[in-house]
Amino acid sequence: MTMEDVEIDQRKQLPNYLLDAAGISIERMPMLNVIFDRMAASCTDSLQPMAGTPCYFSVNGIVNDRVGDIIKDYEGNAVAAVLYAEQWDSRVIIVLDRDFVFTMVEAMFGSDGAEPPLDVERSFSNIEIRLVQALFERFAKALQTAFAGTSNVTFRVERVETAMASLAIGRSGNMSICANIMLQALYRGGQMFLIVPHSALNPLRQKLAHVVVSDGRAADPRWREQMESEVHRTEVTLSAVLDEKMISLEDVVKFKVGQVLELEATPRTLARLESNNQVLFWCQIGQLDGYYAMQVADPVDQKREFVDDILSR
Repeated sequence: MTMEDVEIDQRKQLPNYLLDAAGISIERMPMLNVIFDRMAASCTDSLQPMAGTPCYFSVNGIVNDRVGDIIKDYEGNAVAAVLYAEQWDSRVIIVLDRDFVFTMVEAMFGSDGAEPPLDVERSFSNIEIRLVQALFERFAKALQTAFAGTSNVTFRVERVETAMASLAIGRSGNMSICANIMLQALYRGGQMFLIVPHSALNPLRQKLAHVVVSDGRAADPRWREQMESEVHRTEVTLSAVLDEKMISLEDVVKFKVGQVLELEATPRTLARLESNNQVLFWCQIGQLDGYYAMQVADPVDQKREFVDDILSR
């Protein structure tokens, strides 16, 4: 490699060095919004079989902040899990506030929301901690699924903490991406904070700069089979239209029993096969075993039909 080639390579890498020094910009990483939306949707799907009431998750915002500033207000008022991402050699934090924990406990133990929310300053019980550990396992899988296609990473729950001071994944002043995911259930809710350090996302910066429209959620074969079965069993009403004729209301009121209405259709005229006022096919009409029958002749060009309908007006 010549000195000129080295200089060209260095110039190409210079923008990357500048971006690394400036840190992660959420506006320049639109894929982050998609990933966190996927995680919220995956959490909603994952908890439906566990909770006796619908639980909805939605992204309330994504910000850049220091780890210490994010968790400082939740000492003794939240439960957190440290997830280890082996492929990144980095750690991610998930924080659940007190309202989140109490709401999920009530939802999973059959509450209907009639009782007022628990407002007692106390430490979390062993049952609550064990339930939260099960939730963290599901949230880790949801996050892993959300990143599928962008990064082949697995998240493992390393430890669960109630003391925020123990959440050391680097210096407290290190910048991180923090996604605030809201829980809504039993006419109340809570907050989840997903904290991902910039050092973990920097290698993915180029991929996060482009939105991938494919859905990152894993396909559920049982759901797909059930959906396919239900679609096949769905009944639709079909109508065959041989011809149409515009007449005045005055002529309609003069109709008599036995009167014949003349149409311009011929035995070779194609009939329209419609469903819910939507033309599906052009068909030939005939008889089969004593019944009227329709034989599909041509599919309908929806774009052409739309243009013809506009031009005819």
